[in-house]
Amino acid sequence: MHILRDIRKAPHTLFTWLRAAVPAALLAATVLAQAPAAQAATQVSIPSGAKSSLALNGRLHRPSGSGRAPAVILMHGCGGWQPPVLAALEDYARFLSSNGMVVLNLDSFGPRGNSGGRVCNSYQRLAAARDYRTQDAYDALNYLKSQPFVDPDNVFLIGQSNGGSVGLIAAKASTERRYAPGRAGFRGVVALYPWCGAAGSVSLNLAAPLLVLGGERDDWVPPRDCKRFSSRGASVHVKTYSGAAHSFDLRIPVQRYLGKLVGFNQPAATQARREILSFIKTHATRRF
Repeated sequence: MHILRDIRKAPHTLFTWLRAAVPAALLAATVLAQAPAAQAATQVSIPSGAKSSLALNGRLHRPSGSGRAPAVILMHGCGGWQPPVLAALEDYARFLSSNGMVVLNLDSFGPRGNSGGRVCNSYQRLAAARDYRTQDAYDALNYLKSQPFVDPDNVFLIGQSNGGSVGLIAAKASTERRYAPGRAGFRGVVALYPWCGAAGSVSLNLAAPLLVLGGERDDWVPPRDCKRFSSRGASVHVKTYSGAAHSFDLRIPVQRYLGKLVGFNQPAATQARREILSFIKTHATRRF
């Protein structure tokens, strides 16, 4: 919780600093050049289940071929679609779609006017975001299940940071009963460097298999509490990478911000990608 107090005091957010640290155009060009070729993304609008006229933004990536394919929802961190974050998420999307999956890169903050890292400044905003973004995750799930090219039994959720914290919540059986009563929820969840406290306990009852990937040098949201997770429901596995800090999959310089270590770690980013693909293939109900 001391980390959250530090964030509130910050005159600038982490992601504002990230945008200044690396020229966005150069960063995006670097990431795009290293991503596998895939079909161009389509802009989509996802109706919100909340009592409002809000519609969420998304970028939909489809694999080559026909028929129903497994699907993945990507959720950003508290900075929203800042250039380094969006570049990393789109890199994941191209990688996964090139491996036979439909991918929806979801923007929770743009439609709400919460972009630019303003959510990172406040514990109250972070907590509120975890709440309404859980609804967003299930709205995106319902949207994908309605598409004729998606296998409705095999929809996965992957989130970074605050989005990863949403993943911890979405994997719980109590959450599934609330948002998908009588229906199947997510087939599996991957939480990248989440706040472990979002799970509410270390003794979990999971409806969906959960994979947590964190950096051992992450002093922003340390993964040590996640290592204590156990589940009487679906499986939970926690993997940490030595030498890696928070945001290890964003192509940004390794530096300290407000005394906390952040930045890219190539071995961790590469291994995380392998772990994600293996997790999805292991837990999908059919081979693809």
